[in-house]
Amino acid sequence: MYDPIFAKSFSKFERKRFGFCAFSISLIVALSIYSTFKPCLHPLSILGDAVNLQLSIDAIEDKLGFNNTAIEKTEVEPIYCILKPMADCCKIEGDVRIRANSSTVFFVTSGINVSAGNNSWRVQPYARKVNLGAMKRVKNWTVTLANNKDDIPMCTKNHSFPAILFSVGGYSGNHFHDFSDLVIPIYSTSLRFKRDVHFLTTDTKPWWVSKFRGLLNKLSRHEIVDIDEGKEVHCYTKVVVGLKFYKELKINPSKSRNNELSMYNFRQFLRQTYSLERGKAIKLKKGEKKKPRLMIISRKKTRLVTNVAEITRLARKLGFEVIVDEANHSTNLSKFAQIVNSCDVLMGVHGAGLTNMVFLPDNAVLIQIIPFGGIDKFARTDFGEPSDGMNLKYLEYKIKITESSLSKRYPLDHPVIKDAISLRIKGWDALNKIYLDQQNVTIDLHRFKGTLATAMEILHH
Repeated sequence: MYDPIFAKSFSKFERKRFGFCAFSISLIVALSIYSTFKPCLHPLSILGDAVNLQLSIDAIEDKLGFNNTAIEKTEVEPIYCILKPMADCCKIEGDVRIRANSSTVFFVTSGINVSAGNNSWRVQPYARKVNLGAMKRVKNWTVTLANNKDDIPMCTKNHSFPAILFSVGGYSGNHFHDFSDLVIPIYSTSLRFKRDVHFLTTDTKPWWVSKFRGLLNKLSRHEIVDIDEGKEVHCYTKVVVGLKFYKELKINPSKSRNNELSMYNFRQFLRQTYSLERGKAIKLKKGEKKKPRLMIISRKKTRLVTNVAEITRLARKLGFEVIVDEANHSTNLSKFAQIVNSCDVLMGVHGAGLTNMVFLPDNAVLIQIIPFGGIDKFARTDFGEPSDGMNLKYLEYKIKITESSLSKRYPLDHPVIKDAISLRIKGWDALNKIYLDQQNVTIDLHRFKGTLATAMEILHH
């Protein structure tokens, strides 16, 4: 959930202007890569190498403070296959054959000379691949080209509709990643097929499919197939291997046909799927006795709020109706979504529970409590920035060292307290271990009262 996005999409037709320093370094990297590979590379192989270069460029830009922007991808007919540092996605049209339990997609083509270059590409059909540890739970698939039908397996099942093959491995089971890496990308990739699409799952977790079956059935009228099981050879004329990914809890509106793809429409889709009644948050008027409803996400393992009871009393004095809850693996998602939808304000410490913001009514308020340490950027990327696309109001409350349990664990002159930047340089694992896994918070009620009062004021307007 906390891995930063190191790269955006890449194209050989357009290029953002870099600063002189970034350009010079990236040119050196490009020359190094070019000298490594043969000049007769197949067009798709060139795409893969260009993407590796893009990863280096983005790393340089990150250190030098340059920002990169998303640019159009290059298309090579009849395969549109971009292997990006963040996510792989291949679109194939023609004679496509997928043999169950083989991790291979075969494509018969006479339009590309297979002998002229690479004839296969490794694809990870999951919308995230930064953390190598978690990606061990995602099976590599191979897209293989063949000129001769005799060289590949015969069809045992022919389908007249397209298919999307994706992995349910990776970080699935974490509520944030369930939506950011799977649900939203599945929605974005499949919506244009208007339910006439076949979902093929690999690294399948039956409990995950069961948990989101209602949502998956709204996107496909066909049976979900665990492609790792059986010995059938499924044949299609159109297959997507992998999922579209844009940003954390976001959909790229520029790629939409007739504005179909947007977070607004996605949230409408959720409301229909889970029978969520409220479209808008309460609008308070002077003299009315209505109480806006506040949900406090109460974590059980890490980043605990130690004084939830006191915060609850404070919120009630300010005029809120308060409920304290947190979903887990066994929670009925539909029922919990309805509870969240009944609320006007959702608050909690930075973590997966805040993902429930997707169920809030429009104009509701999200309050993110940011733990002490150097994670502000990640916290805003995960929840602050997406809130605008969801038509939510965003507030944040940043913990001071006096409110953090770290003040009792480390002396005040320790680098953990005085120099969080030094740990940020060591990478995400160092930040995560100390500032997230080892930190609880005791919120200063006097300070936090102002945040709750602001939330109440927002609901009045």
